[in-house]
Amino acid sequence: MNGKEIVTVSLLGTPLVITDYQGLLDAVSDWARRPQPTAVEFCNTQVVTMRRSDPAFQTATSAYDYFIPDGMPLVWCLRAMGAALRDRVYGPTFLRHALVHEKELKHYFLGGSALTSQKLIENARALSNGRFQIIGANSSYSQPADSEAIVAEINRLSPDVIWVGLGTPKQQQWIHDNKPHFARGVLLGVGFAFDVNAGTKLDAPMWMQRLGLTWLFRISQEPRRLLGRYLKYNTLFLLFCLQDLARHLTRRR
Repeated sequence: MNGKEIVTVSLLGTPLVITDYQGLLDAVSDWARRPQPTAVEFCNTQVVTMRRSDPAFQTATSAYDYFIPDGMPLVWCLRAMGAALRDRVYGPTFLRHALVHEKELKHYFLGGSALTSQKLIENARALSNGRFQIIGANSSYSQPADSEAIVAEINRLSPDVIWVGLGTPKQQQWIHDNKPHFARGVLLGVGFAFDVNAGTKLDAPMWMQRLGLTWLFRISQEPRRLLGRYLKYNTLFLLFCLQDLARHLTRRR
């Protein structure tokens, strides 16, 4: 994507960018030089389904400029539609990729608990040998009233990349509400990526990730919080895909 045309394919009404880890990192470097803010969302089945079914969430995510396929079911659907996509661009793995390979930009972390934020910074510095430039972090956000001071701090520090790990739907709403107040910078909604790279929560083993079973592993770790959410949105995702397939087949006839 660096200097190249951005290719998207629409799935359930969300234009998903066809890219890979290094392609997205190169694009973030380009977008950081823009004289206006750029917002990027890492999409799983829940996000694309909520964008299809929830008008308030659709409005909140209208602030985003690019949507990245973060879940394997999205990749399978995109491949079936003819997209040349080898793998997803998973938020936690993308953050780790940036920690290892990105050395030029200035970064700010927003979200997570105080412990998560502390360990994330420690791990980032260790993994990058101190070359990943973290110029600020804030784990104090809990309600919209907190935003004014946070936005003022970010504008004062002027990072190139603002990593937002507040979880869905809080981070989408925060980016929608506050993007107009930034002069520049790339806002990345990464949610669970902070916990994984801080080591405060486990991620699914690679074999489960390859099979699209990350959601099942996460339910096993936090059943009370996640069981209902995944059952609802995974089911709706399948229903919406079948609806769109039926419409496509009807039009072809």
